[in-house]
Amino acid sequence: MKRMQKDLDMLEEYDFSKGIQGKYAKKYNEGTNVVVIDPDVAKFFPDHDSVNEALRSLSEIIKKQKGAPNKSLLRTADGK
Repeated sequence: MKRMQKDLDMLEEYDFSKGIQGKYAKKYNEGTNVVVIDPDVAKFFPDHDSVNEALRSLSEIIKKQKGAPNKSLLRTADGK
């Protein structure tokens, strides 16, 4: 494989003639939230949609539990 003369990392097979400069620049500047999960957890989530769905479900549970009193902290009438 031949390398391009201007950039040693670029192969001649790469064709950017139909590329659009700055196509993702705005999105990149807005920032991203990249989280790397461990392989043992990743096997349960085949794609980003499944991760988002699980986290949304979990966040709903957390919201509900924050509104409810924590029973383990409440004392009964007999002090136990």
